[in-house]
Amino acid sequence: MRRRLVPAALLLPLVLLASACGGNSVANSSIGSGGGTDGKGSLTLNAGDQKGGSEAVLRAAGELKNLDYRIKWSTFTSGPPLLEAVNAKAVDIGSVGNTPPVFAAGAGSKVTVVGALRGGSQGEAILVPKDSKLRKAADLKGKSVAVAQGSSAHYQLIASLEQAGLTLSDVKVKYLQPADALAAYTSGSVDAWAVWDPYTSQVLQAGQGRVLADGKGVVNGLNFQVAAPSALKDSKKVAAIKDFVDRLRRAQDWVYAHPEAWAKVWAKDTGLPYDVALASVNRTNATRIPVAIDDALVASEQEIADTFTSLELIPNKVDFAKYMDRRFNDDLPPSTTAPRPAKES
Repeated sequence: MRRRLVPAALLLPLVLLASACGGNSVANSSIGSGGGTDGKGSLTLNAGDQKGGSEAVLRAAGELKNLDYRIKWSTFTSGPPLLEAVNAKAVDIGSVGNTPPVFAAGAGSKVTVVGALRGGSQGEAILVPKDSKLRKAADLKGKSVAVAQGSSAHYQLIASLEQAGLTLSDVKVKYLQPADALAAYTSGSVDAWAVWDPYTSQVLQAGQGRVLADGKGVVNGLNFQVAAPSALKDSKKVAAIKDFVDRLRRAQDWVYAHPEAWAKVWAKDTGLPYDVALASVNRTNATRIPVAIDDALVASEQEIADTFTSLELIPNKVDFAKYMDRRFNDDLPPSTTAPRPAKES
């Protein structure tokens, strides 16, 4: 009999969908909860955040010191409602995964990508129970797979199936958000689960499964800082946004150099068990590097947009190049630069 995860672990906070949540968010509101304010000065930068996100990593890395402007934090449950707030000019900048901007663009939202990180994609995985007879993606034909509709895991599933010579119609897709998908997976109601970190690390650390296929070479591993176009027309806010993005880049270097310290902070901030947090940091978070917004990045995101448009999950054709601002690239490496290697936990 398959051992179940303990109830506390079954309900990982849904705020952790930050890195991958797509068009069908579990959130039903674009209003973020109030947060604190850092810095001093007459200018205020309204920053959208998620639990264990930008504020936590900037604070842990010591990057919230010596601010000559104020950062007012608002916390959101996931990327899509954060981008709704950017579109509404309630937030000047926020960090999201690679899929929410695609859906925001498809909805005609006023959002602009100003910064990018590229990380390893091993945390994007199709998981199966340890005793499953499935050994490769091609074995999924006719099997049931849980996935969050419109998420990066959804795209990874599509791309992995394509590599195996299959399409979505060859599998029985069950569209479930992570909490429900985890319950279905552990009860044996589905044969596989396509998901992302920290859920991948949770299942693996608990001995509840193995990786059938991961996102390496399949998904782009990108995360973005997205700003409101109105803020980008204000020269003072542009300077603050540049400084904010630079601090996040330095904080990412700190995460790579201090994975254990960041895992402790992240676990405390999100309620994750420390071993799961550390595994996820080593597999995914610490691999990220700042990269330039360039033609290759635009093409990669355009491919995701076109895929979801073809599935009629995005109603309109998206020209993703129109949602980019390359002013903040500085001397960053190309977006195709390999991420840092994942570490063993």
